[in-house]
Amino acid sequence: MKKQVALFFGSFNPIHVGHLIIANTILQQTDLDQVWFVVSPQNPFKNKSSLLEEAVRLELVDLAIADNHHFRSSNVEFNLPKPSYTIDTLKYLEERHKNYYHFHLIMGTDNLQHFHKWKNYEQILKHHNIYAYNRPGSEETQFHTHPKVTIVDGPLLHISASMVRGYLQENKSVKYLVTEPVLELLEKFGYYK
Repeated sequence: MKKQVALFFGSFNPIHVGHLIIANTILQQTDLDQVWFVVSPQNPFKNKSSLLEEAVRLELVDLAIADNHHFRSSNVEFNLPKPSYTIDTLKYLEERHKNYYHFHLIMGTDNLQHFHKWKNYEQILKHHNIYAYNRPGSEETQFHTHPKVTIVDGPLLHISASMVRGYLQENKSVKYLVTEPVLELLEKFGYYK
């Protein structure tokens, strides 16, 4: 039987405890076997210049999830055409792992507001489930009641990667916002300062 894997796409610039809490909450409330953190080299909706180097962001993810065997990192998009589109990554992974895994998506409810703008979003909904976690301030959309979309209730967290970056730029502590191994690497190399 194929393992059920949810792909958590993101810049993870940097990964923080909010990401981990969301992934763990969805894992606990569903029949999923694993969550893969897919580090995006370039999000079509984000400015590439604000991103830390992709290999560093992947290393930070690896450090953050090292103690959880249900979590895995993925650099699959590093070698795919850029900008990275979710449908292309899903097709690539499904073809590569067709006998072992079936893939689903994790996203915030705020992303559902723009989901109709995603490349081939209809194909994503046809073949993959979406697990959407509540995000503060997001509005209900036509996708909230779609049979392939499950809204997962979890802690509403006001932690963001931009907040972490801002604290680091202002020389404020990000202890407890990121895991200890991530904190050590951020401090060692002065990332985002």
